[in-house]
Amino acid sequence: MQFFIDSADVGEIQKALAMGLCDGVTTNPSLVARTGRKFSEVLKEITALVPGPVSAEVTAVDHAGMMKEARALAKVADNVVVKVPLIVEGLRAVRSLAAEGIRTNVTLCFSPVQALLAAKAGATYVSPFVGRLDDVSEDGMAMVSQIVEIYRSYDFATKVLVASVRHPVHVLEAARLGADVATIPFAVIGQLANHPLTEIGLKKFLADWEKVPKE
Repeated sequence: MQFFIDSADVGEIQKALAMGLCDGVTTNPSLVARTGRKFSEVLKEITALVPGPVSAEVTAVDHAGMMKEARALAKVADNVVVKVPLIVEGLRAVRSLAAEGIRTNVTLCFSPVQALLAAKAGATYVSPFVGRLDDVSEDGMAMVSQIVEIYRSYDFATKVLVASVRHPVHVLEAARLGADVATIPFAVIGQLANHPLTEIGLKKFLADWEKVPKE
């Protein structure tokens, strides 16, 4: 399973790259807004830094507007993947963009049927939002399981990109279910590496090492 970093913070992305845990990046308008920087500057810097796919989202909600924005985004760098919302106009845009050879990430997916539509439209990735479903007392990972089952049954090329990841269990379940990608906030990356028994064991080893004669 690939790890994408869900961030527009260049510092976070650099740290994830240094750990070998950044196969790509997903951004959205909210993440870019937190940087306080111009969107064009942030996108150019990230695409130059990261060799893998970098998702950048359109803000238009009509087919013509999405197409105009998507074409402009695709020209920024070869590794740009255009994020398109899972609405009817978005599905139209995905089909048109696929015909032009522009890769897409269909975002804001909240049901297996929506994911089926995205695959049929020709999406490169679909992003089921597991955390937001959990927030409203639905089972986000059950949705992912059903999407993976459907895609395998019909051999769809669209990749399942688990999004809205809130904690390590989401990552674990995504891996167990066979999702292609999980896009993970940098803070959760740190949580994945931590375990109290690792810390206790390391402290004991270092304490014992101090007792060993060095000369």
